[in-house]
Amino acid sequence: MSEFYKLSPGEALKQLNSVSTGLETADVAAIRQQYGENLLREADKRSKLSIFLGQFADVMVIILLAAATVSFFLGEHTDGFVILAIIIANSVLGFYQEYNAEESVRMLQKMTSQGATVLRGGRPVKVEASEIVPGDVLLLEAGNIVPADARLLQADAFKTDEAALTGESNTVQKHIKPITEPDLGPADRLNMVFKGTIVSNGSAKAVVTETGMQTELGKIAGMMGDKAPRKTPLQLRLAVFSKQLAAIVVVICLLVFGLGVWRGEPAFPMFLTALSMAVAALPEALPAVITIALAQGAARMVKHKALMRNLPAVETLGSVTYICTDKTGTLTKNVMTVEKVIPSEGNEELLSRAMMLNNEVLFSENDKLIGDSTETALVEYEINKGQQKAEADEKFPHDKTIHFDSERMRMGTFHKHGSQWILFVKGAPAKICEILSNKFEAQVPALLEQNREMAGQGLRVLFFAYKIFDTKPGEITAELEKDLEYLGMAAMIDPPREEVKAAIQECKNAGIKTVMITGDQPATAQAIAQRLGLTDEGKTLAKTGVEMSRLSPEKFEEAAKSMSVYARVTPGQKLDFVKALQKNGEFVAMTGDGVNDAPSLKQADIGVAMGITGTDVSKEAADMILLDDNFATIVKAVAEGRRIYDNIKKFILYVLSSNLGEILTIFMAPFLGFDIPLLPIHILWINLVTDGLPGLALVNEEPEPDLMKRPPRPTNESIFAGGLIPKIIGTGIIITAASLLVQWYAREQGYNLLTQQTLVFTTLCFVQLGNAISARSAREIMISMRFFANPGMWGAIALTIALQTAIVFIPYLQKTFKTIHIGLYDCLCIMVVTLVSFLFIELVKYLSRPKTAS
Repeated sequence: MSEFYKLSPGEALKQLNSVSTGLETADVAAIRQQYGENLLREADKRSKLSIFLGQFADVMVIILLAAATVSFFLGEHTDGFVILAIIIANSVLGFYQEYNAEESVRMLQKMTSQGATVLRGGRPVKVEASEIVPGDVLLLEAGNIVPADARLLQADAFKTDEAALTGESNTVQKHIKPITEPDLGPADRLNMVFKGTIVSNGSAKAVVTETGMQTELGKIAGMMGDKAPRKTPLQLRLAVFSKQLAAIVVVICLLVFGLGVWRGEPAFPMFLTALSMAVAALPEALPAVITIALAQGAARMVKHKALMRNLPAVETLGSVTYICTDKTGTLTKNVMTVEKVIPSEGNEELLSRAMMLNNEVLFSENDKLIGDSTETALVEYEINKGQQKAEADEKFPHDKTIHFDSERMRMGTFHKHGSQWILFVKGAPAKICEILSNKFEAQVPALLEQNREMAGQGLRVLFFAYKIFDTKPGEITAELEKDLEYLGMAAMIDPPREEVKAAIQECKNAGIKTVMITGDQPATAQAIAQRLGLTDEGKTLAKTGVEMSRLSPEKFEEAAKSMSVYARVTPGQKLDFVKALQKNGEFVAMTGDGVNDAPSLKQADIGVAMGITGTDVSKEAADMILLDDNFATIVKAVAEGRRIYDNIKKFILYVLSSNLGEILTIFMAPFLGFDIPLLPIHILWINLVTDGLPGLALVNEEPEPDLMKRPPRPTNESIFAGGLIPKIIGTGIIITAASLLVQWYAREQGYNLLTQQTLVFTTLCFVQLGNAISARSAREIMISMRFFANPGMWGAIALTIALQTAIVFIPYLQKTFKTIHIGLYDCLCIMVVTLVSFLFIELVKYLSRPKTAS
């Protein structure tokens, strides 16, 4: 591929077999046949069926399908149908969330160029952007979206906004001269324009050099196809958990069957009993609870202006150790803003007039400013001070504009002023100093030093000058720009968002490092970083992409650990940086809004795109879209991810300890000489109602107080970390002891088997409700918590008690659930056992809680 920026306009046309009047219409079809349409390859859209079937690709779901099969085999059809219903409901809910997120992203994709004006046979023709071919000559003007990469042939005060592609927040002044430097990135090819960027000022003619996937935009889109889908930490942990649970179930089956046969029990009944206990050990509600937890987390995040593209990503942010963020539009407002105005002595009002009038800004019908971002910032500043454009025009009627060019680096406007005429000029400080009158010679060094100081703070500085004429000159040209009076200076910057500094500090508190990776200038990047607290004043300046490119892969990975600011970085280097962090064992989130961010968004463990300013490609690559383009929303999402994971662990603690209690109760009873304490219908009821209702309530539990003060979870951490196994075993033993104690009491009272089973069944139900209350916090005992902070839990407990009471005392339900009426003294006994068990469960939690957060 030729480096067209090195060629003159004539050489570029010749190489593309084109002329300045454009291609002949008859030749276009053959060229399009050779190069294809000017379209980016669309990402594959998942079908509804593939999204739905994807919900079943989970070990836990497979285990539950096996459990349903076993239930049907045992004749427990109710159990089987209920388990199948849970699986289907879980899959439908997951499908609904993922499909809606996919469609939401499609709805956002309306930002690409729809048409363009080209010369065909010397005549301007409107064509669809997809019909443009290499060699076409484009006619571009302010407001156009550039439809393809092109080499400029002519440029009149021509500037483009390339923030979406390069990360450069300032508009870029273009020229047509060849550039000799080799290996330049798009940001430095000042004689070219690129697909997807916006013309902010002036007009130009350019010959198309690349279309479709060969454009800079297309190359970035191509990088995004290299990454295979990555499993989230939650998916990895649950996959391990499911395998561990499957192994435990097999061991239970073999143990129960072996002991039964050893005691002389018939083999086939013992086989059926072992299978029944294995089914009882499975937490049927776990997939549904996890999906509901993720769905509710996604719903809460939408209220905070964050749209999740897939459910597992909701929890993923809880494991993030690095947030790599673009600067422009993410950490900053993407709006140039005047910060300092320093007029020369006695010229405050005249400088104010120059800032309002010395520009090419247009006002739309709704008074929106249209034009170069630097000039609109100056006008916006004066409007906010109370100056009115109409009043300024009345006092200083505009006569002529001397347009900016890349050699003078100045622009002038000529105005009538009473009986005199005045020339306002603004431009680069050094270029303005060149045209000041001799009386300012002594001041120039101090003025330039002041400019250097402000530039070091990341500010873009413009100097203003003026000259008064008693009579109108014969010709208004750049020749008039000499012997001017110094008027003052204005310094501006794309400022940080107000809420971002606090968000970055909160990330620090949570053990998450924030890194800025931008295509902007080093001084600007460093200044913004210092304002946001990313780096301390006086620390090492931002490292540039050129400097990074000189490092070996090993040195690159080493540098990635220490640096916080990277400037003038290419899309490929952003991608390399994310990969380097991942090789270092970090779990990386990447935020951004530009096309240049898209490959790294996709490579990152979780990509976060901006919904308002974000490009189509970045949204397609991301796992999450910030609908308010607010970096601070990331912190809320991190907290939500950690909260969800905490609550899933609480459910696992609750359901496994409860199930362990059931299994041990059934397993130990024969060894103590007791009859079978529970029937299959009782186990099913406990697993679905007593486990299910409070378990669902646990996913809405408030965040733990130290949620954002813990370090991120290691990605390889077991789901049982943080003392979960001792809690499960200890709590399971307490539940077993309570159940067997009540059965012993019932035997001592001479109650029949049905009454014994009813008492054990009810005791298990109530003790497990106490267990659910204790499980609300992994660290805090209940007396130190907000007791009624989760009304859903108390609603679930009240409903469970009501249902349990109904099946024990309503005759019709007694027959179905194989229960019998129990007396008031028996109920009091159950309440006492429940209270004592709850206190012991709290003691187990207190003794086994981790000294440091996990």
